Amino acid sequence: AYASVPLYSWFCRTTGFGGTTQVAKSVPTRQSARTITVRFDSNVADGLPWLFQPERNTVDVHLGQVVTVYYKVTNQAARVTVGQAGYNVSPPTVGIYFEKINCFCFTTQTMQPGETRDMAVVFYVDPKLVKDSEQDHLSTITLSYTFYPVREPAPPAVKESAVGNQSGRI
Repeated sequence: AYASVPLYSWFCRTTGFGGTTQVAKSVPTRQSARTITVRFDSNVADGLPWLFQPERNTVDVHLGQVVTVYYKVTNQAARVTVGQAGYNVSPPTVGIYFEKINCFCFTTQTMQPGETRDMAVVFYVDPKLVKDSEQDHLSTITLSYTFYPVREPAPPAVKESAVGNQSGRI
């Protein structure tokens, strides 16, 4: 059963199943005349006092055009907080064509009290999408991120033995 998680992860990354995007290995060499609207969605799970929003709600891109979009994140707490983003694209069938070059997702983000940070995502939509007849009527792709709180693991308990007790009491 333990092997099923890496296998499923590999399957999703390879096929784009469930809206899993691809990690670009190179930048595209050509652009298509076809344009797609990419919509940006942002969410914060309960327990993480962050304000998280894209710099813009949508952008129109040519297939193969490299685009950078920023999200603004603010820690609204008076304490250090830690979060990590998960993502997907919709409709799920286009995940195989959505190529991310750089992203803040799956990287633990530690934010100081009141800190605001701009986080970039750099992507393109693969021009191969035009060859997929199932995508002929596609006009909008939604890239959705959710930040989840990361709980710091508790330090391991230290057992005190009579031998290690320096107080002289047993």
